[in-house]
Amino acid sequence: MWSAKIAAVMIICNLLTIGIGRYAIKMRSAGPSSLGIEGLGLPELLATTSLGHIIGAGTILGLKSIQYL
Repeated sequence: MWSAKIAAVMIICNLLTIGIGRYAIKMRSAGPSSLGIEGLGLPELLATTSLGHIIGAGTILGLKSIQYL
């Protein structure tokens, strides 16, 4: 059921969402950014990866429905 293609789609969706969220989030947390990503704290990382999983699940279901995966 799980394959490398599905994992790659989820990883790509998460990375794209983190990249977009890094520039799109206006109100960042006041705490220190100890994650190594400039301007992205833990709350922002959790928010962007949550959205990335939602987008990734939709993408995987869509690609499975057209029998690409």
